[in-house]
Amino acid sequence: MLPWNTIKMATRAGAELATFARRGMVAGAIPKGMVRPSACWGSMEAGGARSLHQTVVARDTDEENTEWEFDQIFRKNRAWVRSKREKDPDFFKRLATTQHPKILWIGCSDARVPANTICGLTTGDMFVQRNIANMVVGTDANAMSVMQYAVDFLQVPHIVVCGHYDCGGVRAALRNMNHGSPLENWLRNIRDVRRLHREELKAIPTQEERVRRLVELNVIEQCLNIYKSAPVQKRRWDTKLKDGKSFPVIHGLVYDPANGELNKVPIDIHKKAEELRECYDLYDFEF
Repeated sequence: MLPWNTIKMATRAGAELATFARRGMVAGAIPKGMVRPSACWGSMEAGGARSLHQTVVARDTDEENTEWEFDQIFRKNRAWVRSKREKDPDFFKRLATTQHPKILWIGCSDARVPANTICGLTTGDMFVQRNIANMVVGTDANAMSVMQYAVDFLQVPHIVVCGHYDCGGVRAALRNMNHGSPLENWLRNIRDVRRLHREELKAIPTQEERVRRLVELNVIEQCLNIYKSAPVQKRRWDTKLKDGKSFPVIHGLVYDPANGELNKVPIDIHKKAEELRECYDLYDFEF
């Protein structure tokens, strides 16, 4: 084992060499990735300083590679801009001044469920709110503000709550374990849905089937939460008086990442909403 002073000198030398190597990479004098990490940090036997140096340089190289990978979004953005302009020269001119989405989409934050993409729609077609497990929580100022803006100012004619199978939030809510705050506080809202439908869920034979069904039940409950909200009720009341039809219309959908298909939740949400009128109606009219 080398003396402590030798180790300190090796560490200092390794850091200095790492700085030099990093500058060399930036200048192009040293090819990126030329230096590989050592098998371990702690080998300070013969050649130990070299191993430490390699590890430090490798760490810097990894950081630069991460930045390089991130930079691809700018290249892809420019390519996307070019393709849009080739197809429609005025596309961005229209987007620059206003938006006229037809749908408020409330979906899950899961990276596999990009709203516009799975619906085959383009930029500007949807006003989007995403969170863990596509929840509509009355105390969530973010979601409530999005809904109010979409309904009062954008006057979207449709609101979609879209869940998806294999939802991590729903799966977590079916486990009796503490996921830590604030995540666990959020999951408690899904646990409430589980409680409301516990007899149905208990009767389902397998865990995977229970997860899928709770995904659907959660979508239904979130649609009902939209019906309960004051901005939506007011907008539906106003449009009913003006045009004889109530808008926005609320839709419950489920997306399956396994096959890419989007489907309606297999239940009559409007009938379920009718059952809640006595408790939640703020205006005297039919849902």
